[in-house]
Amino acid sequence: MRIGFDLDKVFVNTPPLIPDVIIERLYKAKSNGVLLYRIPKRPGQLIRRVGHTPFLRPVIQENIAFLRSINRQEHSLYLISSRFGFLEDITERLVKRLGLDTVFTHIYFNYDNKQPHLYKNAIIKKLRLDRYVDDDLRLLQFVAAQNKQTRFFWLNPKKDNISLAPNITAITSLKSVLS
Repeated sequence: MRIGFDLDKVFVNTPPLIPDVIIERLYKAKSNGVLLYRIPKRPGQLIRRVGHTPFLRPVIQENIAFLRSINRQEHSLYLISSRFGFLEDITERLVKRLGLDTVFTHIYFNYDNKQPHLYKNAIIKKLRLDRYVDDDLRLLQFVAAQNKQTRFFWLNPKKDNISLAPNITAITSLKSVLS
């Protein structure tokens, strides 16, 4: 099976004590209902760089342990993150520090600063994934509509095993991806 995973809020958490609503405002642009992400200019990039430093991004150990337990003879694993190019150095150090470069079949980052939902959609189509896990429900709704053959999982600590669409399921644990 070919399984894709997002990075942030799947293997690395957001900064503690910062409400999700503030993070949402930093990342998504106002767009009259159309999915649109904010690609920051210089001042916003500096704020985002600080927010992505390792001491502000705790590792989700349970998910890393699960990832390492997956039989890679049976499953091809892909990391697909929409992290922008101005985070490349921080991201590459993180991937090496966590040993993710040895776990995944291939790693994809959005260093060309494309709209995240369009970037991930292109990679999911290219890889013809069987399953994909992300924490961004609106992004999943977009890519699920474009990739009917893929099962999508919305990783959310409050909703478990709830079908949100024919090919989107809310889960609280990565273990549900293999069942």
